[in-house]
Amino acid sequence: MYTQAMDIPNTDGPTAVPAINEQAREAEFNERAGRGEIVEAKDWMPEAYRKTLVRQISQHAHSEIVGMLPEGNWVTRAPSLKRKTILLAKIQDEGGHGLYLYAAAETLGTSRDQMLDALHTGKAKYSSIFNYPTLTWADIGVIGWLVDGAAIMNQVPLCRCSYGPYARAMVRICKEESFHQRQGFDLLLALSKGSEAQRAMMQDAVNRWWWPVLMMFGPHDKDSQNSELSMKWGIKRISNDELRQQFVDATMPQGELLGVTFPDPDLRYNEARGHYDFGAIDWSEFWNVVNGHGPCNKERLQARVDAWEEGAWVREAALAHARKQAARVAAAAA
Repeated sequence: MYTQAMDIPNTDGPTAVPAINEQAREAEFNERAGRGEIVEAKDWMPEAYRKTLVRQISQHAHSEIVGMLPEGNWVTRAPSLKRKTILLAKIQDEGGHGLYLYAAAETLGTSRDQMLDALHTGKAKYSSIFNYPTLTWADIGVIGWLVDGAAIMNQVPLCRCSYGPYARAMVRICKEESFHQRQGFDLLLALSKGSEAQRAMMQDAVNRWWWPVLMMFGPHDKDSQNSELSMKWGIKRISNDELRQQFVDATMPQGELLGVTFPDPDLRYNEARGHYDFGAIDWSEFWNVVNGHGPCNKERLQARVDAWEEGAWVREAALAHARKQAARVAAAAA
């Protein structure tokens, strides 16, 4: 567990060590983080830094776990054995991502039970994108292409995050997310070469997911409560608006190859800026979903609570087995 026992001064006798000035220590930490140095779990860190990391990493882990649900809905309905196998592999990867991230957050002194309790009681958030329904098979392709594409754009800079355990977890996660993005694009490419009905299904999915995907990067920088501190400490390396712009610029050529359009009349290339302009995001929808009123918020959260409760016997059996094993070892030693 995370402690700051080293900060407690020795008050026994005349050789007592004076308390370290916390402001000076925090200034030194900020300077170190500003230089791009890596912070490890045993290093001293400001409490605000620790809390920011716990919030961000646990939210990321929750998103991976909840993100398995809309895709799991299509495993039994995949159109071929190949597509079923690919989808199962992707869902398995996402479960692994959640495991890496929960383990990284635990190095900060929080337990997995605490994090999951915060999720199940609604105290902790997860990505708003996973509160939308998957209505057709094309949605699975769009999730891979756009949702995971946006995730990669957001997560690659996290491989250089100032907190070492988080940064190292992200290296493998980003490699696997790249597979997920290619899987989604390949699925849509097959639909683009199919019937008129298949192409219409693909276009409908793009229309429904485009704006929620742009919301994934979070509020505008000026409206984000956490971005400034995260940038100062090197947890984030690129701002929300910059990442959103990079994603739009990278996605447009891919959309042209698929033959899809995007539901934004203001979307066009700006020669002067060298970037694509795009329309205003409806942030009222974003906050509505974040605050628990999206199309599938209750359904997603209930599914996670049910899974936790139904799996209680497995956890209890594992603990009972561990106790028996420990007793056998102790008896053998005696």
